Amino acid sequence: METIRTTFTLDSELAEQARRLKVNISAAAREGVAASVRRALEESDRQAYLRCPEQPDDFWEQAQAWSGM
Repeated sequence: METIRTTFTLDSELAEQARRLKVNISAAAREGVAASVRRALEESDRQAYLRCPEQPDDFWEQAQAWSGM
């Protein structure tokens, strides 16, 4: 996986706590961004479903009839 370098700001007290607790800030930032992206994708999917919810149709019954089931 290709990576890119990025910069962000962090509250100085939080950064100091992270250093003191030996939290890997880069790894924590990656995890946080990944979690945020997952949530955004889930919300996007939910909104798409709400705009176009699944509707019952008779296709499946017709497909079963064609196959002899």
